[in-house]
Amino acid sequence: MAQNEAPENEQSLSSLFRSAKNNQEDLDTLDPRFDDFKTLLQSTISTLAQCSQLVDQLALFSTNEDLDDISTSDIQYLGIDYLLSELNMRSYSPTDRKAQLNTASELLEQFLTRLDEYSLLSAPDKKMLESYKDDRVHFRIVGDNAGMEAKRNTKVKRFQEEKALKSQLKLLSELSQSLNVDDEVIRNLFLAELNLYVHQTFQSLDLISQERQILASMPSQPDPSRGDQSQSQSHSDARDRRNGPTNGQPYSDRLDSSDLLDSARPHRGILDSAGRPLQPFTITSKRTDLRKGVFRPGHSLPTMSIDEYLEEERRRGGIIEGGGPASEQVVEPDEDDVAAQDAATTKAREWDEYVEANPKGAGNTINRG
Repeated sequence: MAQNEAPENEQSLSSLFRSAKNNQEDLDTLDPRFDDFKTLLQSTISTLAQCSQLVDQLALFSTNEDLDDISTSDIQYLGIDYLLSELNMRSYSPTDRKAQLNTASELLEQFLTRLDEYSLLSAPDKKMLESYKDDRVHFRIVGDNAGMEAKRNTKVKRFQEEKALKSQLKLLSELSQSLNVDDEVIRNLFLAELNLYVHQTFQSLDLISQERQILASMPSQPDPSRGDQSQSQSHSDARDRRNGPTNGQPYSDRLDSSDLLDSARPHRGILDSAGRPLQPFTITSKRTDLRKGVFRPGHSLPTMSIDEYLEEERRRGGIIEGGGPASEQVVEPDEDDVAAQDAATTKAREWDEYVEANPKGAGNTINRG
């Protein structure tokens, strides 16, 4: 009887796994915000869970076997844990997110461990798996202490590796569509798919670690069993904001006044016997100076008008006057002013002598040969 059930279970496993893979492709075309996506996602998770159970029942994989002992059709089932993990990550639940992350990380670790048992992990991937097991909480593909250049180089390298894996997978997928496809092509196709899963697994573990730290820093969710009490307290606070004091200690967004603070602590004075201050204080000239600074604007107010400012700049010589149409008017020389004409003639003669003694370019000694 058991011998007759095995082929039937294997056929059921093949059809279930094929259905789950098709549903996973359909999920990429749906909007995660709508119910049809959520319904199909839960259905796909349930189908893959059944596949995982059938794999265990059929005992398809064993630590005592090698990769050559696995049939070509069964190699694809090594990726069930990875696919389940990715679907659990997409099934976001704000109230139970930590449990989802724990389940996803456990599935990914189980996926990598099983591949390592069949020697399907490269040396760098095996080393990274050991690094993850050493510190699951703070796992990073590139350590936080690494420099920006190292992080950038690693990111570029992993992007190129993923691109090459996808290109190889696409090529093998096209070859597998031929009529007389060789069994070796199908086997290499499944192995290439697993290599891509391994590459993306470490990226997922990195993201899970980061999300765990973010969730750890967030405030804890309110206890559902105390929902009525929290809601009653919230309503009481809102009522105090609207109606003012009701019991002598109303809710207030303001800081406690100095009188309340002084009454809450013993009065010890400002300075001790040695003249050292006992508490922070500010020396001011008048109490009114503090009042004036309360409602004043944050920017500096002008102290003079624009006209006063221009007059002050003109007095200091900061404004150059002249120019315009007035500067174009040529002043005609006075023919009767002999002294002025002699001075102009002398100035012109001196300028001519200077030009003759200093020809144009005489001071340029840089480009001389």
